[in-house]
Amino acid sequence: MIEEWRTFCAIELTHDVRTRLEDHVRGLRETLPEASASWARPENVHLTLKFFGNVQKENITRISDAATRVTSDFPAFKIRIGGTGVFPNASRPQVLWIGLEDLSGRLSELQRRFEEECAKEGFPKENRAYKPHLTIARLRRPEGARQLAETHLDKNFSFSEISVNELVLFRSQLSPKGPTYTAISRHALF
Repeated sequence: MIEEWRTFCAIELTHDVRTRLEDHVRGLRETLPEASASWARPENVHLTLKFFGNVQKENITRISDAATRVTSDFPAFKIRIGGTGVFPNASRPQVLWIGLEDLSGRLSELQRRFEEECAKEGFPKENRAYKPHLTIARLRRPEGARQLAETHLDKNFSFSEISVNELVLFRSQLSPKGPTYTAISRHALF
């Protein structure tokens, strides 16, 4: 039997950003406790560069190799995290997210190069344009979803700057208590 691991590559967040996310989510949950949402645990929120889904365990090293090639000559940079939003839109909200600003364009470039290196290793490129965000909740039912989305959009999540200095390849293990993420490999930007 071939073992497969659910895998993704992401940028980890600072403790400060995670604390601010936790405060934001707590405020939403206290304001609308009856809203039906699946809330992300702050320690599980990250900035995903590429989601691979199930990958044969023997092929994981090919993803790590792609990450090493990209990061070996890619300098560290800064992004700003802040602002609120919903997918697909405020009238039919399904996902609540916190945004970010990539003023230098370095994050988009990093993601594009990683996508290209992964394609060389046989992993298909994503069909959709890359829209970086931090998912904080998935809305389960339409009842109360619009009110929760409006409250989220009205709440301020002020911008703060973080350094991006490494990519992390994660394994995601799903359970009834929610996903558990384990770092498989870390790839420092220079």
